[in-house]
Amino acid sequence: MSVGALSLPASMASAPPVLAAGAWFKNALCGVRGGEARMSRVVGDLNTPEACIAHEAEAEALLTWLGLPAAIAHDLHPDFHSSRHAAGIAARLGVSAVPVQHHHAHIASVCAEHGERGPVIGLALDGVGLGTDNTPWGGELLKVEGACFERLGHLAPLALPGGDRAAREPWRMAAAVLHDLGRGDEVTARYPDEPAVATVLAMLEKNLNCPRTSSAGRLFDAASGLLGLCLKMEMDAEAAIRLEQAATRWIDVNGWPAPVAEGWTMAGGELDLRPLLGRLAGEADAAHGAAVFHATLVAALAQWAEDACKESGIPTVVFGGGCFFNRLLAAGLRRDCEARGLRVLAPIKLVPGDAGLALGQAWVALHTLENR
Repeated sequence: MSVGALSLPASMASAPPVLAAGAWFKNALCGVRGGEARMSRVVGDLNTPEACIAHEAEAEALLTWLGLPAAIAHDLHPDFHSSRHAAGIAARLGVSAVPVQHHHAHIASVCAEHGERGPVIGLALDGVGLGTDNTPWGGELLKVEGACFERLGHLAPLALPGGDRAAREPWRMAAAVLHDLGRGDEVTARYPDEPAVATVLAMLEKNLNCPRTSSAGRLFDAASGLLGLCLKMEMDAEAAIRLEQAATRWIDVNGWPAPVAEGWTMAGGELDLRPLLGRLAGEADAAHGAAVFHATLVAALAQWAEDACKESGIPTVVFGGGCFFNRLLAAGLRRDCEARGLRVLAPIKLVPGDAGLALGQAWVALHTLENR
């Protein structure tokens, strides 16, 4: 087993050992013992027998190091192989199984890496994770303190026409946004080569097989689809990567553009960026549009975070989730948050995506045990 080791705060040195099982995508596990956290190698997405077998082998290797753990932490989603296997280990050993909400774990992972035990405001931005309301989350504003979290807000949910297929075909996300904006009649002309256009529009009209998600990843997909940068993905996160690359090309030459002044609205904790996406639909220069998307998203998120910090009296903002692989987003948001007087914590040794999430699960489990 290939591991990476991290030191936890001295206050955790006497904490009992725990094992964390990770999630589904880019699965990696974590064991914590005596103030030291060890990450397993990344076994990959748990969608093949080989990956599941590798996951189980990594779990046993960590258990050999840990001895008898006091708890086994896992993702809130009950159908992940990692969750089922964790529950099986807990039953076998007669210890507690601790389910941890996906985005809570993302923020907790960064808190663990920095030794931050106080309350924080978390911006968790990724593709998808099961929420406590049994809906797909992914663009979350959280208040996190140890074993507890509160969902303060979320991105305005977007429809997924065709369900999971919409996560692979950004033109569908673009169609969903245009439909929401009352511009569904533009979809056929915009995507004339897509044979499923009529079907997708019918699904949107009838709200059939169109679950809604607060996912920030799907927001990036919609922008990429509206700008014509990526209509169908052939690799993971291709739409977001192309969007970032186009924006970087423009910014490297011209600098950051001004954010769209009326590119978002906020109400009841919900951040709605569909006005920005509607603006992108009329953009002639895709690279400029990509840059404007990033600038406006950064400004909106910074305001969202600042408002939450002021209301709660918490000065610290934590960035977590796979969207923070995007360097423009991560750097721009840090710049804007710090300019507003906020303290920013972001991943340093671990990646912001799911491969680093198990540390957060372990952190939550340790605090759960501490509170008992």
